[in-house]
Amino acid sequence: MKLEQMVSRTAGSIQASAIRRFFDMASEMKGQVISLSIGEPDFVTPWSIRDAGIYSLEQGRTHYSPNAGHLAVREAIAQYMQNRFTLSYQERDEIMVTVGGREAIDLMVRAVVNPGDEVIIPEPCFVAYDACVRLAGGIPVPVACLAENSFKLTSAQLAGAMTEKTKLLILGYPNNPTGAVLSKQDIAGLANVLSQRDVLVLYDELYAELYYGDGSYHSIAAEPGMQRRTVVVSGFSKAFAMTGWRIGYACGPAPLIAAMNKIHQYAIMCSPSTAQDAAVEALKNSVAHIAPMREEYNRRRRIVVHACRAAGLDCFEPLGAFYVFPDIRSTGLSSNLFCERFLQEEKVAIVPGNAFGESGEGYVRISYAASLENIQIAMQRLRRFVERSQKNAGIR
Repeated sequence: MKLEQMVSRTAGSIQASAIRRFFDMASEMKGQVISLSIGEPDFVTPWSIRDAGIYSLEQGRTHYSPNAGHLAVREAIAQYMQNRFTLSYQERDEIMVTVGGREAIDLMVRAVVNPGDEVIIPEPCFVAYDACVRLAGGIPVPVACLAENSFKLTSAQLAGAMTEKTKLLILGYPNNPTGAVLSKQDIAGLANVLSQRDVLVLYDELYAELYYGDGSYHSIAAEPGMQRRTVVVSGFSKAFAMTGWRIGYACGPAPLIAAMNKIHQYAIMCSPSTAQDAAVEALKNSVAHIAPMREEYNRRRRIVVHACRAAGLDCFEPLGAFYVFPDIRSTGLSSNLFCERFLQEEKVAIVPGNAFGESGEGYVRISYAASLENIQIAMQRLRRFVERSQKNAGIR
């Protein structure tokens, strides 16, 4: 029996993550490698949150929780969504706690997508979207969002991508990998198109607290008429530096949350009780810890954007998340070759742009969720590498 032939066609059609590939390559290399490849905060979870987790363990709170999560967590999420985005959700049937935001994405897709349904996915985008749609039997419909439009989906693009088979639109803003953010005007335009069709929205706003633009951040669920068709997905990994706690949540219409919870109870059952207790502390008493982390990310953001431009690369200025997405086409190298050579020659790991969709070819993703010292060293190496590559390509 050939085990390779026993793998399902669906599983076989999914590509392994290029992010992890470059992370693994860097891990296997001898010598000191600076990794700017993984989207993980370099900060430690604030002590007040860790202390809440420790206390939870000391009190023996190590049993199963309700499938949707402890009521105290859902109440804290409801209050946070009201205070932060003026969005009202009922904690008993419109909120569920998940094992990270990624599980919430998977649950939403599986809860609404039938085989053959089309799902519109603006690209470049988070690597999990396409895979989740394929696992549910859906058909991903990528829409290339270009640098000249600030990597944002336009209302005209959305209208052009819709067909009678369109079931769902997945939006991830602030965007991974580009750092693009939708303005209130952008959101209004998309909402106007959506209002004319029976299409649901999965809004992944895991990076909502990491917004560096003027004014306030806008959620599409707050747009008139949008909350009833939108499931908002978020979590604690980025804003509170809690990646290893694996705690996220989804907020949305009760029928959709109920369907998601049914899948969740068979696939996962519940998120870790200790992490839930820590999440309550995060939302109720530790939101103030976000601001200093955001300020530090913002400082690093400016340094990386300036360094990319100084190296001779066109570079869109991101307004959210903790990534920069420079254009490397002037080097004459493909995204993959650029990243492979940069790692081999300069010992710096970044991610090729085409890992986030075909429209990302010609770009690379640089994470600035790393120490300032490592960022500065990496940017010196980037400039040296780009100058050498452009010279070889006859640019300089």
